[in-house]
Amino acid sequence: QVQLVESGGGLVQAGGSLRLSCAASGRTASSYGMGWFRQAPGKEREFVAAINRSGRITYYPDSVKGRFTISRDNVKNTVYLHMNSLKPEDTAVYYCAAALSASSTMTGDYWGQGTQVTVSS
Repeated sequence: QVQLVESGGGLVQAGGSLRLSCAASGRTASSYGMGWFRQAPGKEREFVAAINRSGRITYYPDSVKGRFTISRDNVKNTVYLHMNSLKPEDTAVYYCAAALSASSTMTGDYWGQGTQVTVSS
């Protein structure tokens, strides 16, 4: 069992930056691939980034590539999403997820409660 708690969301102006954190607890948290997803009102949940267990391989969709960076600290059992050059269309609830393997098509086995990110124009 893995418990995930996101933090770091908030209101930011377009062009600004935010860093989201996902604290994982559980005996084998570092054994999971980790991902970030987002869901805007009226839209389906969207894949944002993923990172493998070692942190050496990352995945991004074209919509955030070059602007977002996922990283992890396995000592702290924490995954981060660094978001730069934010756009109003990045506004959504951001969710952290854990799965046995990370990929661009991953689905989460465990999910956090989400954190709101709002980008004003």
